[in-house]
Amino acid sequence: MANKDRNKTILLELGKLPENNQCADCSAPDPDWASYKLGVFVCLNCSGVHRNLSNISRVKSIRLDFWDDELVKFMKTNGNATGRAIYEKAVPAFYYRPQQEDCAVLREQWIRAKYERMEFTGETNTLLWVSIPGFYEGMLWKKGKEKGQFQRRKFVLSEKEFTLAYYNKEDPSKGPKALISIKDVNVTFQPEKIGHAHGLQITYQKDSHTRSIFVYHESGEEIVNWFNAIRAARFAYLKTAYPTGSDKELRTRITRNYLKEGYMEKTGPMQKETFKKRWFILDSQDRKLLYFKRQLDAEELGVVFIGTETNGYSVSECIPKRTRGNRWRCGVTVDTPDRQFVFMCEQEREQREWVEALREVISKPMQPQDYTSKSHVTSIHTTGDS
Repeated sequence: MANKDRNKTILLELGKLPENNQCADCSAPDPDWASYKLGVFVCLNCSGVHRNLSNISRVKSIRLDFWDDELVKFMKTNGNATGRAIYEKAVPAFYYRPQQEDCAVLREQWIRAKYERMEFTGETNTLLWVSIPGFYEGMLWKKGKEKGQFQRRKFVLSEKEFTLAYYNKEDPSKGPKALISIKDVNVTFQPEKIGHAHGLQITYQKDSHTRSIFVYHESGEEIVNWFNAIRAARFAYLKTAYPTGSDKELRTRITRNYLKEGYMEKTGPMQKETFKKRWFILDSQDRKLLYFKRQLDAEELGVVFIGTETNGYSVSECIPKRTRGNRWRCGVTVDTPDRQFVFMCEQEREQREWVEALREVISKPMQPQDYTSKSHVTSIHTTGDS
């Protein structure tokens, strides 16, 4: 007969081992659950996905549930390292491995790809969703620029041409509405901002401006396939642009989440102008603080380049002397060599988060490509908003 306390102690000790002390699927620390069919330790959030794969995975709490001797023995002979060797044997370099802070659809589809579809065991030469290597096409719901309604549009991704195209009509003979170079593309999941669990933001450069496309697909599997297909094309481009770069170095530049987003109020260059509520995005990789009239606008109103302290950039909390028109009282001052910017946050928590995020960017050394980026931004460019 199984000894409940002894088996619990064994499981807790197994969970503390270096190979098991992070979730097998999202790397969350100190996982309290385990799949006794797969032999891996997982966190509470990922255990919920495993419950929906009952024909493949069965989970128990290593603290609260009863474990018999045979199941404990199975966990001892397996573990997360063994699981990775089997289910992550052939993960492509471009493929995104979700972390605990990532959205639900990314984590769910990563788990399904590993254990349900067995995409990374090395038994096939290509991923199941790649019918033609270097090429991907399909229909996505895209937000319209004028009325703001989502409409079905055909998208075509070509790794050979390093382009992403979309069409207003399903007939491609009429030509694409937009042909986007993969060179400057970023893609990130934005479910809350877009208002859909599978919402994706595609950002690119056009005429010195940052343009955004907001899309979604009803299928979680399909939208994650699009996300990773774009990452694959980006990775291929980076391998061409930086032939001496290692896969590890290039992976960090494929796509990125933005460091901080949210509403702040801003005033003009004289700091006498009326404060206006704007949506801000801090892109730490490009060292840009962009702002928009609304969070789903296709194009920014302005951008502030964020350099280093040695180059004359700093950020601090403040209480502005002039607060004409503003409703919020928690100030943030950004000093650049050309100008001082004053922003207002609604809450002190948001004020601290913005200051910490901006300081993180300022503390990073400038890279050669940052000077090119800075040359395209004269601290701020505007389209009717300063």
